[in-house]
Amino acid sequence: MVAGNVSPRQRGAPVRRATRRPGGTDRGEARKQTVTSSRLRMSTTETEFSPPRLELSGVVERGWQALRYFSLYRIVVSGVFAVLGLSAKLPPNFTEFDVRKFALTACVYLGCSVVAQIAVEFRSIKFNLQVYGQALLDIVALTLFIRASGGVGGGFGILLVVALAGACLFLRPRAAIFFAALSTIAVLGETILGTWHLDYPTASYTQAGLLGAALFGTAILASFLAEQARRSEELAQRRAVDIENLSRLNEYIVQRMRSGILVFDDRRQPVLANEAARVMLGADDASDPESRFKIPPDLLAAHKAWRDDKVNSKAPLKLHNEGVEVVVSFTHLGNGNTGGTLVFLEDAAELRQRAQQLKLASLGRLTGSIAHEIRNPLGAISHAGQLLSESPQLVEQDKRLTEIIAEQSRRVNTIIENVMTIGRRKIAISESFALRAWLDEFVRELSESKALDPDAITCEWLVDDVMVRMDKSQLHQVLWNLCENALRYSTRKPLLAFVCGRQAGSARPTLDLVDQGPGMSDDVAEQVFEPFYTGESSGTGLGLYIARELCESNQASLILVSHDTRGCRFRINFAHPERQQLTD
Repeated sequence: MVAGNVSPRQRGAPVRRATRRPGGTDRGEARKQTVTSSRLRMSTTETEFSPPRLELSGVVERGWQALRYFSLYRIVVSGVFAVLGLSAKLPPNFTEFDVRKFALTACVYLGCSVVAQIAVEFRSIKFNLQVYGQALLDIVALTLFIRASGGVGGGFGILLVVALAGACLFLRPRAAIFFAALSTIAVLGETILGTWHLDYPTASYTQAGLLGAALFGTAILASFLAEQARRSEELAQRRAVDIENLSRLNEYIVQRMRSGILVFDDRRQPVLANEAARVMLGADDASDPESRFKIPPDLLAAHKAWRDDKVNSKAPLKLHNEGVEVVVSFTHLGNGNTGGTLVFLEDAAELRQRAQQLKLASLGRLTGSIAHEIRNPLGAISHAGQLLSESPQLVEQDKRLTEIIAEQSRRVNTIIENVMTIGRRKIAISESFALRAWLDEFVRELSESKALDPDAITCEWLVDDVMVRMDKSQLHQVLWNLCENALRYSTRKPLLAFVCGRQAGSARPTLDLVDQGPGMSDDVAEQVFEPFYTGESSGTGLGLYIARELCESNQASLILVSHDTRGCRFRINFAHPERQQLTD
């Protein structure tokens, strides 16, 4: 045996979908958008559809993560500047005033960066406000560093480009252009003031202009790339939602299929099984995807045979579980002999039931034709025979002939009625009920109708009271036909005996009807269920045929167990009392 503990993909809890760019115009909070999808919760008794709200929260979380890393970068830069300023390890062209100003700016920058990092960690301030505030902090601090280093020629302007590029990752294009313009104005303003008060060289204007152009170019390029990345990410998230919805829909379809679906990997281990397959394979709790079951050796042998010759056998395969018969078919999930195998398990009883329904539909059309083509001329013959029998000139010998006409007309009409009953038979409405209580009522009705003695019918219960699933009216018709045949041949008491039990190694209940007649020969036994076969001239030969057809329409079976000189024993094998729920 190969044990399989199949656990399909876990259904995650419903999440919310939020579409927002980090630092967008929604004040840092995710703007919730409901995406229509299907949450599929499956059970054996109820199927519930509820639309989950899928949240694309990854964009928001990654935005906070990027802002955290950028804040750490700011702390590192300001910390290095603070160490350099406090140790007076500055370039020789710095004056004493410049050193103090540089150190003071660095310390303030470091303190503000630490506060910004704490705000990011605790998310105490809305996302957009933090992005705007940190961008302004960078512009002011780096402009002061440029001032302290002797202007744009000191090289600190490149840090302003880096800071603006980082901020543009979180900004929309308009906001990016605004901060680029603000940075350019700050640089130009510092250059103008430095020219007036500190005698900056004239070339500083050229450098300031080039730095401003670089700031605008960086802002436009960075915001464009960031916007493209956001759109790609949102598209990917929407595709992920669509794929998730399709996956849930496919899972729902597979789980609710009446056919058993089983997937083997390349090592012949089960990796997926729907509810119908778990029922057929004897899972402890078929509704639980985690329930364990065993793969029967016959199924593994059939799979091996299929891999060898690539031919699916149409012969029913009897599983170990309670005598369940299935028709198995295999197909590859990969190329050649690689990959997994998809296994279809068709309930043989259900296939027979479908064939039975098709047969009944065809028979219904046939009986309609019979009623029209035969009953009308038959009625005319019967009526003519009746008029002829009432003729006063009719001799005694001819009266016997008219009796034969009437008798055979009634027999033909009975045959037509029975055939039409088969064609018009309603679809079985199976229900679960206690067999003992129902059978006691049936025996009482039969005894009263046939005027039988109290000891003419006995009931033997080999098991405790059992539950069966069948259409009560059709079960009544089946047993009534069987009992009428048995009473016709029984000569000793008890005339009839009912025996209730279970199939060996199975939960399927059985009901035997035993008579006290002379039995029947093997030739007769082979044809006893054939339509229009009868050993009596007065019979129609449809009683047992109809009884068997009614049983098969309820996923039950009627068989002849024995037919020796001690009497005949007919057995009804009822459908499994629990498996029926998958086909209701």
